[in-house]
Amino acid sequence: MPTKTLHIPTTDGHADAFAAYPDHGDRFPGVLLYTDAFGLRPELKDRARELAAHGYYVLVPNLYYRHAPAPVITLPGHISEEIRPTIIAELWPLIQAHTTERVLRDADAYLEFLTAQPEAATGPVGVIGYCLGAALAMRTATAHPDRVAALAGFHPGFLVTDAPDSPHQQLSQLTAQVHLGLAVGDMRAETIDKLNQAFDSAGIDHTTEIYPDTVHGYTMSDTDAFNPEALQRHWDRLLPLLDRTLTTV
Repeated sequence: MPTKTLHIPTTDGHADAFAAYPDHGDRFPGVLLYTDAFGLRPELKDRARELAAHGYYVLVPNLYYRHAPAPVITLPGHISEEIRPTIIAELWPLIQAHTTERVLRDADAYLEFLTAQPEAATGPVGVIGYCLGAALAMRTATAHPDRVAALAGFHPGFLVTDAPDSPHQQLSQLTAQVHLGLAVGDMRAETIDKLNQAFDSAGIDHTTEIYPDTVHGYTMSDTDAFNPEALQRHWDRLLPLLDRTLTTV
C-alpha cells in the first residue's frame, strides 16, 4: 500500500504528516485522522493503512508540529498504565498550547491540503479523532460544514467543557453524520445527556454509544487500555458511516 511522509503548509509553519491510500490508480474519498494525545506514531500509521485498505485517502498530521517533528517525545513501544502519567505530564504543555485558534487554523490548512492531493477525491471528507483528537475533529467539522460529511470520535475527551467555546456549543453549524464511541467512564451520564441534547437541538444525525468493558484508549494496541473486541466494534461503526456519507454521494 502506498504511503507518504508529507509536509502541510500552515500559517504557523509546516506540519509533518503521514498519508496512506490504496494502490490502484484512482481518486479516493479523503479522511482526516486526528491522533490521540500520544501523537503520530506507528500505531496511528497502522490505523491509517487499515482504513486506506477500505478505499480511502487517509491523512494523519502531527498535532504538535510547532514543537518538533513526530515523534515529539520519546515513546516506548508499549505504553503501560504505570508510565502513562509520566508521558501525559511531558505532553501536557503541548496539549495546552493547542488552543482553539490554533486548531481552527490547522483545520483550514489540513482540509485544503487533503482535497488538493492527486490521489484524493474532491468531494466531501470524513474527519475522525481519538481521545483529544475527537474534539479537534468536532471543531473541524463544525467549522467546515460544506466539506465534512462524516464525523467520528472514539474514547473522546474535551467535547463538553465549561468554556464558552466548548465543542458541544458549536453544533448548530454541523451538517455531518456523527458517531461517538465512548469508553466506560469517559463521561458522566449527565454530560452525555448534555451532549446528546446539543446534537438533538441542532438536528444532527448521530449515535452516541458506550462500548462495553472498555477503558479510555481502548482502540490503541500499543497501550494497556487496548480491547480488541471494542476495536472491532469501532470498525463496525466507522466503516458504514464513511461508506454512506463519502462513497454514495
